[in-house]
Amino acid sequence: MSGEAAVGLRRDAVGLREVLFQSVTAMAPAAAVAASIPAGAAFAGGSLPLAVVIALVACLFTASCVAELARELPAAGSVATYAAQGLHPAVGFLVGWGYVFVEALVPPLLLLQLGFTTAGTLHDEWASYPADLWWPWALAGAVVIAVAGYLGVRASAGFGTVLGVFEIAVFLVFAGWLIVRAGGHNTLSVFGTSHTADGYRGISGVFAGSVYTVLAFAGFEAAAPLAEETRDPRRTMHRAVLGAALGIGLFYVLTTYAMTVYFGPGRFASFGAAGEASWEGVARASFGLFWVLVFLAVVNSTIANANACANVSTRTAFALARIRVLPRVLATLHPRYRSPVAGIAVQTVVAVGAVLGLGFGYDPVTAFLLLATVIVTVVIGVYVVVNLACAGYFLRRGRPTLKPVRHLLLPLLGIVAFVPALLTAAGLPAFGFVTKLTAPVSYAGPVVGIWMAIGAVVLLVLIRRHPERIAETARVHLEEDNTSDTVAPQNGAASR
Repeated sequence: MSGEAAVGLRRDAVGLREVLFQSVTAMAPAAAVAASIPAGAAFAGGSLPLAVVIALVACLFTASCVAELARELPAAGSVATYAAQGLHPAVGFLVGWGYVFVEALVPPLLLLQLGFTTAGTLHDEWASYPADLWWPWALAGAVVIAVAGYLGVRASAGFGTVLGVFEIAVFLVFAGWLIVRAGGHNTLSVFGTSHTADGYRGISGVFAGSVYTVLAFAGFEAAAPLAEETRDPRRTMHRAVLGAALGIGLFYVLTTYAMTVYFGPGRFASFGAAGEASWEGVARASFGLFWVLVFLAVVNSTIANANACANVSTRTAFALARIRVLPRVLATLHPRYRSPVAGIAVQTVVAVGAVLGLGFGYDPVTAFLLLATVIVTVVIGVYVVVNLACAGYFLRRGRPTLKPVRHLLLPLLGIVAFVPALLTAAGLPAFGFVTKLTAPVSYAGPVVGIWMAIGAVVLLVLIRRHPERIAETARVHLEEDNTSDTVAPQNGAASR
């Protein structure tokens, strides 16, 4: 590689705080608390806090595996590199192919939410504001994210840190206020099975609620693609991935408990993402103008999440492009900021195209649901593969590196935990509580299938013509570049 494409990502640009919030904001904690987690209330009812605890434990199994691999293999390719090293380079390519695709779709997903949330709220406050004038807000968000990414990882990660602190602070203050106002209604019974919704009695309701809650944890691995730009990446990546999963999991438990005891466990099955029985609805009814902060925190969360996932998609694309399994241009970096400018440009075009195309082709809410289904289906599939890769990687290394509980039992438990979530996200009615998807949301399955089929064809072509490129998906560039600030191929690979 030569020119700008041969310059590596900026070394030692960010530390633990920034990469921790890279994962935190990728989980969109405020949006998850207000919109995602309440979906589980229809099943778990007032026992939703217990469902969140179960989901937290389940997600920590996979977070532990990601953290272990991130410590061993600090690479911008992250999950693709893990799968290549732990299973096979061909699997690594397919994981990277799918992961780049869905992470590139996360920004338009969040920009759609930014648009319809802002437009709907403004319309509710001022009827003269058109409820369907959502797209200027989405486009404004796209510009903000593109500029932050262009200015480099320090700017984008620092921006994400500020946004993450704000949304968490707002919901922590609100949760504390709810607990105080609940007074004598505070009870630990919500961590039992006595308050589940009608038709989902006992542990079945809690299990159903936990499956929907698991989906709110997606994104905890988002720190990993910043490994090559992070100080002391082995130690930092491990702490960031586990810290984000555990910290935000506890945040989910606290906030869900607070709203459950305030709203009332007995009627919490009616709680949702909109209307009077929602976070914003409760804030409007009981806490005056505090609802504005809740609204701003949710809007803030959409921008922060889009920013974090733009970092993920562009770094993963860069990692695959520098070994030429994706177009080489995606490895081009800005000469000053060392940001993957070509990837950012492509990411922005994809975001704007998906927002406007799907938003006007259907409507922004339907487009949001379609993209969300595509994204969650692939991401959870990636989690399952990463669990397998963790076991495979440490089995290959053997003792004394192999720790049976950490490297064999936890990956198995992680797979068991995420399979129900995968079936639920895909709308496959393996359980009674799974809702079968209807058009156009049901198109998510064919979209994923077609994209992965294209990836399989590309893989076969590369194996036939350039097998060495597929082998390079397992390469950890950072280890080879300790004494160099370039990512030029080494050991004879320059002839490719």
